[in-house]
Amino acid sequence: MTSEAQRRSLAEKTGLLPEEIQRIEEALGRSPNAVELALFSVLWSEHCCYKNSKRELRKFPTEGPGVLIRAGEENAGALDIGDGWAVVFKIESHNHPSAVEPFQGAATGVGGILRDIYTMGARPICFLDSLRLGEIRSRDPAARNNRRLLRGIVGGIAHYGNCVGIPTVGGELVFDPAYNGNPLVNVFCAGVVRHDRIQKGAASGVGNPVYVAGSRTGRDGLKGAAFASRLLGADAREDRPAVQVGDPFMGKILMEACLELFARPGVVVGVQDMGAAGIGCSTSETAARGGVGMEIDLDQVPLREAEMDAAEILLSESQERMLLILRKGREEEAEAVFAKWGVPLRRIGTVTGDGLLRYRRNGAVAAELPARLLTEDAPVYERQAKLPVRSSSPVPPRPSLSLAECRSAWLALAALPSLASKEWVWRQYDWMVGIRTVVGPGRADAAVLRLVLDGRNKFLAFTVDGNARFAALDPYTGGRAAVAEAVRNLAVTGARPLGITDNLNFGDPYRPEAFGELRGAVEGMAEACRAFGLPVTGGNVSLYNESPAGAILPTPVVAAVGLIGRQEEIIPMGFQREGELLYLLGGWGSGIAGSAYAWELLGWREGAAPEVCLPAEIALASALRSLGARGIVASAHDLSDGGLAIALLECALAGEGRLGAEISLPSSPSAEELLFGESPGRVLLTVAAEAGPAVEEECMRRGVEARRIGRVAGSGFRIDRGPERMEIEVKELERIWRGALPALMDPQAEFA
Repeated sequence: MTSEAQRRSLAEKTGLLPEEIQRIEEALGRSPNAVELALFSVLWSEHCCYKNSKRELRKFPTEGPGVLIRAGEENAGALDIGDGWAVVFKIESHNHPSAVEPFQGAATGVGGILRDIYTMGARPICFLDSLRLGEIRSRDPAARNNRRLLRGIVGGIAHYGNCVGIPTVGGELVFDPAYNGNPLVNVFCAGVVRHDRIQKGAASGVGNPVYVAGSRTGRDGLKGAAFASRLLGADAREDRPAVQVGDPFMGKILMEACLELFARPGVVVGVQDMGAAGIGCSTSETAARGGVGMEIDLDQVPLREAEMDAAEILLSESQERMLLILRKGREEEAEAVFAKWGVPLRRIGTVTGDGLLRYRRNGAVAAELPARLLTEDAPVYERQAKLPVRSSSPVPPRPSLSLAECRSAWLALAALPSLASKEWVWRQYDWMVGIRTVVGPGRADAAVLRLVLDGRNKFLAFTVDGNARFAALDPYTGGRAAVAEAVRNLAVTGARPLGITDNLNFGDPYRPEAFGELRGAVEGMAEACRAFGLPVTGGNVSLYNESPAGAILPTPVVAAVGLIGRQEEIIPMGFQREGELLYLLGGWGSGIAGSAYAWELLGWREGAAPEVCLPAEIALASALRSLGARGIVASAHDLSDGGLAIALLECALAGEGRLGAEISLPSSPSAEELLFGESPGRVLLTVAAEAGPAVEEECMRRGVEARRIGRVAGSGFRIDRGPERMEIEVKELERIWRGALPALMDPQAEFA
């Protein structure tokens, strides 16, 4: 056994705590050797075992009538969509790798989440992404670096997704100085599978062979999970060896070979992708889930580089690899399938019954450990949490804006990179490949795909969103708001929500303020999910998002999946025809705290986050789905970033006719609150004139405030408020809105 001084020394080298090293020694009854200690250093990292966040995650509701695979049971969650089919989905982060090597960091994030889905036996159908970067609007070094990161990140996502032939159909892109040097790259993937074809990640059957499939193992991505479980350094170049290198063409044929093999009943006993911690993680997780052990011969692992030692082979995160446990006697079938696709397949071991992982290298035992000790028995902590005090700072005194002054503010908001058109991004993605996309990026608050499953049409809606401004003011409210907005995004497309997956992006968990933000956001999200009756099917926690420049904003991101009954029930976002009535559901709202207007144009980042009324959100979503099912809604769009002003702009430009509207505003609250406030729980809705009474009746029946505020008309916006009038052409707004991001990202502008 090691001494206290020796444990402290080992802790500095491995990232483990001294008490964790002592715990390992007590469990083993001896000191671990160097290879074993390397395994623990990665598998007991936050990225792999969630030791600092697992207690918080247990607060999420995970049960529900449609839940087939719960959070934590497998690589991704699965929900019933009827007729014997399931949707499998998950969101993951690749934040640290993208900060160091943006193209490969983002590309391998796509490859990793892709494997999580088809490992379950599901055919992947789409990607969405949630991206956050620092300020890009100046010529200083930080802004230039953020533009470089954005080009690389978008390029990496496009490269991998386009090459594997899976559409990227939606997402979000937000900028704030808090993300300088620490971008967030959260990628969502969904797939579909028959209930009886769902694959499990558990090993079983003593004597069954263990195979590795796909790319050779190299030194790229060594200890990437440990790298993601610490703060970013000042010099990112030092961390480049921890970033994986992707090969989307191998990713494509590996996926096809696996899916073809899964279609043969009884051949595959268990399967696990090799993401974080590579062979070490995949063998320990599958063995622990099945209550078995494994004998692994590392000499049989196909290597990309010579003279790799046991720890390097075990912990390499080389991409496009899969661990397969096959049924003994069915090996030739698997080998034939993989040979057909040109995918390497090599036997590396055997399932044993003693619960031990025994890794051999050069004929000798390099490590021998209980599988459960590496996984289920990893430590779980409850860190000190300092809950932030809810701000009560009043709005700084200033004169209210006239409508003419609001016109200038509207143009300024339209030019903000966070609110401007993201066409520069999604034009780089193939969002139509697979011909399933019914509603793609920029056309609605959620993407919609049509699937033909056993001859029946299924329409699935997907959205990913989060509001870090709200979470920064109050994490609990921010968590509630993220779930409520996801549900609203589905409702305005006509979808009934089925469940969510989340990506929790926060700072150093050892800092009480950062851990308090995580706790508050989780509790707010959990309460909202319970109110909506939504299960959380899994997700990702990304901590240590701090750099020498400081911590990111607390950023809970929610991805949600919904189901639409018929194509006729899909609701578009864009204005459709002249003369349609324009309704505001949910009321005018009040206040500007947490809004893009307050943060960006006023520089005011304080105040109380807008309240989220969950009963009102539930009633609003129900009313929208009811109206959509009756086919009387011409268009719908939720009010979120940028408030009413940006919602009107987006509705005008999402429609074919570039139609404007005539609108009357009430005398109170102030004009900027009415146009730019971001109070949750509100939706713009248009209907034909004869359908107005039906909207008002349905909303009254459900207790939803419905105000008729104008009508669709003309080629611009004419807004009246008492004796004041403001007019602005859609074309003027469009020029600014569409041109903002391309102008900033033009490489020639760097040198202008």
